[in-house]
Amino acid sequence: MTSMSIDSLNQQHIDVLKEIGNIGAGNAATALASMLDKKIDMDVPKVKILDIQDVAAVLGGEETIVAGIYFNVDGDIQGNIMFLLDLASSKLLTGMLMGASNDKEELDEMDRSALQEVGNILSGAYITSLSSLTNFNINLSVPSLAVDMAGAVMSVPAIQFSHISDKVLFIETELKEGEDLVEARFFLIPDEPSFEKILNSLGVY
Repeated sequence: MTSMSIDSLNQQHIDVLKEIGNIGAGNAATALASMLDKKIDMDVPKVKILDIQDVAAVLGGEETIVAGIYFNVDGDIQGNIMFLLDLASSKLLTGMLMGASNDKEELDEMDRSALQEVGNILSGAYITSLSSLTNFNINLSVPSLAVDMAGAVMSVPAIQFSHISDKVLFIETELKEGEDLVEARFFLIPDEPSFEKILNSLGVY
C-alpha cells in the first residue's frame, strides 16, 4: 500500500473528516453550554483542508488580532491543534464566562486564563470525539495562549511543522448564546501518517 498524501484526499475522505468535525463541534457546544450553564446553539460546522499559509487569510488577514490556543497532540496519532478566536469573539466568550460584558480594549490576565480553560474544554471535546470514533488513545498537552496578529500566531506552527505537513484540517463553528455569536475555528495539524491512520481506522483508506 502506498503512503497517502494529504493532497490525494478524495471526497469520501473529506466527508468522513467533516463528520468528525460535526460530532466534535456538537460535543464542544455541549461542553460549553455545561460550563456556562446556558443554552448554546451551533451552526453546522464548515470543514476544509487548507494550506497552512492560507490560514491567516481565512482569519481576516495577517494583521487581524486573534487569540490562539495551542496544543501538542500525541499518543496513537501525532500532531497539533490550534483553537483560534478573533478579538470580538474572545471578548464575547470571556464576557459569557464572567457573567458581564467585556468592553476592555485588550485581554487581561483573567481573560487569558479563561480563554485557555475554554480552549482546553473545547479542544478536549474534539479529541474525545476523534478518540471514540477511532478507538485511538489521544493526549493533549497543557495549552499555551498567544494573542497577536494572525500572521504571527500562525507562523509558529507553520515553521515548526513545515517538515510534517503543510496542510491543516480547518473546522469553523459558530456558537450562539441569545444574540451573541462566537466564531470558533479549530485547526488540526496531524502528520501525514496520522491522517492515514485516522482514515484507516474509519474504513475509508
